[in-house]
Amino acid sequence: MNPPALPPLLDLAGTAVFALTGASLAARLQQTFVTACFFALVTGVGGGTIRDLLLDANVFWLRDPWIAPVILGTALVAWFTPNRWWQGQLIEWADAAGLAAFSVLGTAKALTYGVAPIPAMILGVVTGCAGGIIRDVVAGVPSIMMRPDLYVTAAALSAMLTALLLGLGVTEALTWAIAALAGFALRGAAMIWNIQLPAYSRGSDPG
Repeated sequence: MNPPALPPLLDLAGTAVFALTGASLAARLQQTFVTACFFALVTGVGGGTIRDLLLDANVFWLRDPWIAPVILGTALVAWFTPNRWWQGQLIEWADAAGLAAFSVLGTAKALTYGVAPIPAMILGVVTGCAGGIIRDVVAGVPSIMMRPDLYVTAAALSAMLTALLLGLGVTEALTWAIAALAGFALRGAAMIWNIQLPAYSRGSDPG
């Protein structure tokens, strides 16, 4: 079995961006360097770790000699630079690209392990989002699951298209490109035009 994988440099770049969002949150909360490293690690590999454990697969970053050093190096950079450097739109766009790519990767890997399409989509969303959710819960800040931003929704779109197109026999390369671009475009549109999911608004039934 050869599970799908991103090109190594792209994989490391996406992991570094996720790690940077974790480390910069620790800096913004005026935490210690140990906390910054922990947030970077959880955000960078948390989703993929949960996916691999559920698939009973080798946890991807434990066998890669570069991922952990890149994450710790990213935390070091974030710690010794002004936090305002990492709060701009560039990081948001890079995070959106990583979200889409890792959601596609997670779904495709789950399908390779024989997971049914809908659970595979869920694992794709977990791959893209779970690390950030764990980070936010530990940090005590509002989680991306509790905000109306089109973030998890963008991951779900990429995951759904991956399962659908592969199921229809579309080539892997074309599937990855379409699914990742769709999720990235949805997240980008949400950032540009402030598109949000509607909140539940029905009042309680009278007692």
